[in-house]
Order: sequence, then C-alpha cells, then structure tokens
Amino acid sequence: MNAPLSPIRAIQQLPDNLISQIAAGEVVERPSAVVKELLENALDAGATQITVRLEQGGVKRIAITDNGRGISPEQLPLALARHATSKISSLHDLEHVATLGFRGEALASIASVSQLTLTSRTADAGHASEIDGSTLAVTPSSGAQGTTVDVQDLYFNTPARRKFLKSDQTEFGHCAEVVRRIALARPDVSFSLTHNGKTVDHWIITEIAKRSASILGNEFANARLALDEGAGPLRLHGFVGLPTASKARADAQYFYVNGRFVRDKLLVHAVRAAYQDVLHGDRYPSYVLGLDLDPALVDVNVHPSKIEVRFRDSRAVHQFVFHAVSRALAQTSATSFGATPAPLPSPSGAMPWIRGSQEHLQAILQPGAQVPQQQTSFGPQFAPSINGVAQTTANYGALFTDNDRAAGGVAANYPSALQPANQTLPSDDFPLGFALAQLHGIYILAQNTKGLVLVDMHAAHERILYEQLKGALDEDAMQVQPLLIPVTFFADAVEVGTAEENQETLHALGFDIAAISPTTLAVRSVPALLKNADAQTLARDVLRDVREFGGSRVLVERRNELLGTLACHTAVRANRSLTAPEMNALLRQMEATERADQCNHGRPTWSQLALSDLDKLFLRGQ
Repeated sequence: MNAPLSPIRAIQQLPDNLISQIAAGEVVERPSAVVKELLENALDAGATQITVRLEQGGVKRIAITDNGRGISPEQLPLALARHATSKISSLHDLEHVATLGFRGEALASIASVSQLTLTSRTADAGHASEIDGSTLAVTPSSGAQGTTVDVQDLYFNTPARRKFLKSDQTEFGHCAEVVRRIALARPDVSFSLTHNGKTVDHWIITEIAKRSASILGNEFANARLALDEGAGPLRLHGFVGLPTASKARADAQYFYVNGRFVRDKLLVHAVRAAYQDVLHGDRYPSYVLGLDLDPALVDVNVHPSKIEVRFRDSRAVHQFVFHAVSRALAQTSATSFGATPAPLPSPSGAMPWIRGSQEHLQAILQPGAQVPQQQTSFGPQFAPSINGVAQTTANYGALFTDNDRAAGGVAANYPSALQPANQTLPSDDFPLGFALAQLHGIYILAQNTKGLVLVDMHAAHERILYEQLKGALDEDAMQVQPLLIPVTFFADAVEVGTAEENQETLHALGFDIAAISPTTLAVRSVPALLKNADAQTLARDVLRDVREFGGSRVLVERRNELLGTLACHTAVRANRSLTAPEMNALLRQMEATERADQCNHGRPTWSQLALSDLDKLFLRGQ
C-alpha cells in the first residue's frame, strides 16, 4: 500500500534557532564533540594552561577554562552568533587555514542545545565579562585573563537527541579520549581533566617524548622509534612503535596534520603499508605522528567535524609517509633496546671480516651443505669448545678470521685475541653480542653487554635472505646460479603453459625454467642466494604465484610475498646444528640487515634478557 502524500507546503525561511539546532546535529554529536570544539578554540587563543571539568560524562556539565587572549566585552555577542569568527575573512584565508577552528558555528550550535555561559577577560580589561547564551545579555564578572565556557544540561531542549546518548561512563570515556588526542599534539600546553569533582588526568608542559609516554604508557615508551624526516614542504615527526609491541586493536594510532588530529584513510594506509613486512597477522601498530605542510596544500574543510582532510597531491604525501616510516622501521635490530649504535658498514665496506662471515654463512646455512673448518692461527686456549661455548667474549675475535684479515688487511679495524689483555673487544659495536651455545637446534644463545640474547635462527636467516632478495631485485642485480645438471620434474599443462608465457618475469626473478616436453619442466638456473635450496620446490612456488597473480603483478604488487616464500624455503631449518663461527656469522648479518627484528611473517627474531632480569630469577641482591 502506498503511503499517503504529505500536504504541499510553501517554501519558507527557517528561523535562526531551528537553523542552529540543525547545525548542532552535525557539530554537537555528543559531549565529546563539545569538548573538542572548546579545546580547539582555547588553543587558537594561545592558551598554555587548560582545565576541563566534566559532570555526568559531560551531559550535566562541561566547563573548560583557559589562560588565552580572551574576548573583549563588545565582541561577546558575536562569539555566539552563527558563522562569526576572527580566524578567516576571505576565500584566501579559507584556503590557507592555520588554526584548528575556523567555521564560526561551534559556540552558536552548542548554545542552541544547552545552557551556555561564557566568561572572558582580555589582558587590558579591568574585569571579566559574562554572556548568557540564551539571552545574549552581557554583564560584568570576575575572573583572570582567559576564557571559561560553561555548558550545562546538554540537549535539555532536544530530548530526542539526548536519548541517543550512552551511559555517563561511556560518554566520559569519549571525552577523555578527545582530551588525550589534543594533549598529545600540544606538549607545550598543560592540561587538567576532572570528572565529578575528581582529578583524572593532569599533564604538565613538557616535551613530546615525555607527553606520549605519560599518555600511552611505558609499554609504548619502551618500544618506539623516533622519526623526523623532511622533504620539500613536508615534514613527518613523532614516534612509531616497534612491530613486536603491536596491539590487537587500532586504539593507539594518533596522526596529526598541522597539529589537527585526523583519521584519514590515505595516511592510515601509508603507515600500514610501511609495517606490512614486519607486522604479524591482524595486529595493529602504535604510533604518534605529526605531518606538517603548507596549509595551502591540504583542505581541512571536507568534513563537519574536521576529522578528515584532502591533500592537493595525495600520491606524493602517501609516498613520503610510507618511505619515512619504512626507513624508521628499517633500522638495525640494535635499536630495539637502549641507545642506538652507529649503523654497521655494508658488507662491501671497510670491515671485510663481515663479508667473510657472510660468505661463510651462505656456504654453510643450507640443508646438506658441508661445513668448512674455520682456519685460525690461535692456540688451543682460544679455540671454541665442542659445544660452542668459549670462556670470554674477547676470545670470539678469533672466529672472524678470513683471508683479508690473515693478510693483515684489517688488523687496525678489528682487535684480535692476540692483542694485550687490557684491550677488550669493543662489544658495544656488536649489539647482539657473541654466541655461547645452541639450544635444541632452534635457538642461539648469545652474550652482549646487557645480558643474554635469544635468537630464533630460522626466523633470523629468513629475514636476511628476504632483504637480500629484495635488494637484488630492486637494483636489477639478481645473481643467477646455473645448474650443472638441470633439475627436471613432472608438470601439468597449466604449469608448463605458465612457464612458457612468463619467461621475462621468471628471468627477472633469477629463474630459467623451460619446457622440454608437454609434461616436463627443467630448472636450468636459480637465484644465487637460493642455490642450495630444492630447485623443484622453488620452481613450483614461483609458477604458482605467477599463475595466480599474473607476471607483471607479481613483480609489482605481490613480489614481497613471493620473495618471502622463497626465503622461508631456503632459510636454515630447525634442528640444524651450528658451530660457533656459523652462529656468530648469523648475528653479524642480523646487525647489518634492515628490519632484522622480525621475520617475514612479523614474528620476532630475537629477544633480550637483561642481567637484572636474570638476577630476579635467582633472587640475587634480595
């Protein structure tokens, strides 16, 4: 049955009060929206001290006091008028907004759905002045310089809207979150929050490192990386949490654009993409980041609550944020604990002992490979014992002898155990320390200056191979290892067709896979980094991904997943017994590898157990 038609009405101008109440539906969604608007006004007024007092979750009362510039008595009625503001006066100002508020409708909208009283005093005024939001009457009052906005009985005249509010505690939670967001962005301002007469939070003026630690907790403070990068008109600064400190919910993600908290899909995607290689499963990273740029390059007037923004060059912003966060996460594993050491030189740099260790590691960390004997000129007192345990960390200098060092090429760069006893190994240069033993063929136990290091050898080697494969593919320098005897295997028609149609993609990945019959494929070459792996297994994995995603897409969008699969198949397996030189070579490569804190699946590759933790286990000093 059709609904009856409504009677025809003439077009008429809405009364100002109804217009304000309609606008309030967009601006004043709940008490937390009132808190947000009033805090932004206080900051725009230059406040350095702000007090927020709430009653019954903000529904009964919201009173915010600041020590800003204040409002002169003659302008108080304009402050409560719709679309009246001192922050913009032309289209040029609107396109270069540098303040948090600019629409000039917040106070008018709030006053239309509450009992509002505004008290303010400027620096040159003899006393404060007060205006009533319902009558707009201005009267003398008392008070220090600044402004107090007192909002009581929110939605008293719109009971239908009040029914949509949640419990007092829930509404207070939303208000408290708004205060935390703004306090994170402005560590140069002190904030105090009280609820029902009880002080809940108080933050003094400090620096961003301390403010973020006090708001997000020690868990974030102890597992974060500082970031400060600039490129042209863009600057990204703040802290990103270590992947190992990720959370099950995205409740510790704070992004600011020119000091304004935003929840922008473009920025969230850029940060998430930077964590893709190091984040486990459905975990969410924690971060506090601020993006500063010319106000003309961003439009903040695209959402009623100003929670979203639009960039003039969104692709450039996305790439800048992605690469900046990626570079922060690519720091060596030593950055996870304590002071950040100087970056280790590249394998081809001035310390050839690292290169020797890498070549040694590549030769031995493969299934079925023969373990070469380490040749040293040291006596029995410096030789590692059968179980891989040496007496002191200084003795491990003997484990890195290679041809260059034997010829005296790096004697000045790397102290040896033959040097005088009072010269110790610069162990701070080796954050992961030196191997002591292997546990159950799975973990490496190492000693560093802080205590005990536990390393998952398969996860660590997997990350090393993965980063090497990515680097080789990025530089178009994938080294190929031809097979003396090609590996042939039975293949179905789909696999044969995939190999024939995607020869260019396979060659770019370092594979030469050719069809020698309608049912047989031959692997003639593989990437040199994977030369000791099962060629048939690698070939089938590559063909499967190329068939599923397409050759061009594998090299662009899905290449990291493919390289991660190849690295996982090739990495040293559990229950493989390693000698001390092998374990130390793996530690050195971890220190020289980006993102070495996590494997390709986001799991941690190592963990630090400090001496203080060990002391607690054995009740030492208690």
